[in-house]
Amino acid sequence: MKSLLRSLLAGVAALTLASVSPAADYQPKLGIQTWTLRNMNFDQVVEFATKHQIKQLQMIGNHMDPHAPVAETRRKKAILDQHGLVCYTFGVAGTSLDQAKNRQLFEFAKELGIKVIVVEPGDFKILDLLEELVKEYDIRIAIHNHGITSLYGNPTVVKNLLRHRDPRMGVCMDVGWVTSARFDAAKVFRDYEGRVYDIHLKDKKVNNTPNGDVATDTKIGEGDANYNGLFAELKKANWDGVLAIETDSGAFAGSPDGFVAAAKEFVAKGFAE
Repeated sequence: MKSLLRSLLAGVAALTLASVSPAADYQPKLGIQTWTLRNMNFDQVVEFATKHQIKQLQMIGNHMDPHAPVAETRRKKAILDQHGLVCYTFGVAGTSLDQAKNRQLFEFAKELGIKVIVVEPGDFKILDLLEELVKEYDIRIAIHNHGITSLYGNPTVVKNLLRHRDPRMGVCMDVGWVTSARFDAAKVFRDYEGRVYDIHLKDKKVNNTPNGDVATDTKIGEGDANYNGLFAELKKANWDGVLAIETDSGAFAGSPDGFVAAAKEFVAKGFAE
């Protein structure tokens, strides 16, 4: 009987360890949104990413143009490959009521092997067009948010827009802008119920003024974003997306080395605990 009991207890312990180990061992994929490096050209971005050992790049149009000739896209991809870098997504990508232009964006993504495109359509009707291409190309889209005054600033609105759409249509959660609208990033992530496909690792300090709230970019972890709660949610979900370091601050973008190094250190500490 004692032997049987010990075996049962050992089995329970093994199952418990198995259930918690993914969270305990979880480490996020860290990348950079090249808006942070907007003062650099493509070659300088490659040099910077290599120097800081960041392999996952979310490119802006300054660095990878979806409307450039295919030969130019392939040339740049070859350079990224040579340095062990990946353009894992592009954005925030322009979209249109002209489906031919949207198709060009998806063809660009296909050429690069991109699995998710970050968008922020200026018209809700564009979502119907993008859904057609999502189904055709099997490439996800992730809707970005720019503050509470934008079309997608309120997470409840975004959830309702996505509720009955293809599950490959989800969210790029910009933590800084979520925070600027005084939403809790951890709760927002949780409430999206698995449809967050990309995260902009950004932080802002929000101050109330006579003219309304004013949000100012800070180093990651020094603003009002609930990163402790968000990191806990990422661990719990074993989230497999990329945390893309980003800043809207011109000062940080003008001298990004310290900003990016501090962000990497903050994330490392946050997931070491």
